[in-house]
Amino acid sequence: MDKKVEKQRASYRTMAESTKEDWEIIGNYATGFNADLPNRILDHLKMLSGDHGGFAVDRLEHSLQTATRAYKDNRDEEYVVCALLHDMGDILGSYNHAEIGAAILKPFVSEQNHWMLNHHGIFQGYYFFEHLGLDKDMREQFRGHEHFEYTAQFCHLYDQCAFDKDYESMPLEAFEPMVQKVLAKPKASIYKGRNY
Repeated sequence: MDKKVEKQRASYRTMAESTKEDWEIIGNYATGFNADLPNRILDHLKMLSGDHGGFAVDRLEHSLQTATRAYKDNRDEEYVVCALLHDMGDILGSYNHAEIGAAILKPFVSEQNHWMLNHHGIFQGYYFFEHLGLDKDMREQFRGHEHFEYTAQFCHLYDQCAFDKDYESMPLEAFEPMVQKVLAKPKASIYKGRNY
């Protein structure tokens, strides 16, 4: 009869009483867990499939179209991954999806791409806010910011036009290696340089 092997666990009840040995145990678990982050993000993105929300295409197709357009325009891998994942916050953040996606990707992308992700919701509003009784020029509050034009260009060239039910998008599988590469190691994090 096989005995169930209990995995090691930290022994503290409060962080104040934790030890270096406790954190070595936790770090060993974190290594594998963190390495799987790209897969968890891709699984989350797949949840957008079938969610039309009244749009002409579902949210996953919109994401694929946005990324395909950026890829075909020879944008770098980080930018393409940002295009693919820009709306991944839709499921959990109906009122702040842009900020959720930006927060998840922040450790892995440039400050410029993070700013674009964080603000694209307001910039995208230029194309439809007037139909909701909102100010389509809400983005003007950021006029003069160094990433204003970069973000406006993302919305104009890739995001606002990615609702075409006849567009031939690349499959998600084509982007998976890029996601794995971009999310392999954080560029900026308080945990940068740690083994986990």
